[in-house]
Amino acid sequence: MDKTILITGSSRGIGAATALLAAKQGYNVCVNYLQNKTAAEQIVDSINQRGGQAIAYKADVSSVADVTALFNKIDKDFGRLTALVNNAGILEAQSRVDNMDVERLTRVINSNIISYFLCSKEAIKRMSTLYGGKGGAIVNVSSIAARTGSPNEYVDYAASKGAIDTLTFGLSKEVAAEGIRVNAVRPGFIYTDIHASGGEPDRVNRIKSSLPMKRGGHPEEVAKAILWLLSDEASFSTGTIIDVTGGR
Repeated sequence: MDKTILITGSSRGIGAATALLAAKQGYNVCVNYLQNKTAAEQIVDSINQRGGQAIAYKADVSSVADVTALFNKIDKDFGRLTALVNNAGILEAQSRVDNMDVERLTRVINSNIISYFLCSKEAIKRMSTLYGGKGGAIVNVSSIAARTGSPNEYVDYAASKGAIDTLTFGLSKEVAAEGIRVNAVRPGFIYTDIHASGGEPDRVNRIKSSLPMKRGGHPEEVAKAILWLLSDEASFSTGTIIDVTGGR
């Protein structure tokens, strides 16, 4: 049976690493991006040149119209979706809460929470036995920030990831009897360019000495946890969160 995966925000970092690993494991890969078309197409080209099947899809996954169109395109290109990785998200500049304006909070909530709900909703309509589907799996990308709170840096981001943990727990129970497993990974300090968005590109190197393993993580290490949760090897796991944090 063909396996088709959608990874939101997969032109860079953890999303890109997950796309490449999914292709190696036999998935048709839907690479979603919002702005960086060149990076998304590079991921797609890399997959296709190695004999895989991948297509890049531009969509703002916090927009109802874009998400509806995205899933309809995937239906036409690959047929039934079997796996969803909710990964898209943003990080704003480091700030205390008393300096955050409502526009910033709205951006973070829309990108980091609303998008997960919208994509999960469409995936359920295709996977759930309630809708005539044959089951599937969803993995949400959370963050260690959901546990630490990221004080003086990104409390808004941390709060959005706390919401994703709760979404994972609640949704997993809603659809467990409909053939869908819902799990999450909670990455720690990973070498990706999202830290530059917060104003500190070298953040992982600053923090790594405080971690039990004394190093930062790599996107591929998170991708392996994601693909395990999607696989049949995790067939009795739902509502589970795997920390990929170097022991923090």
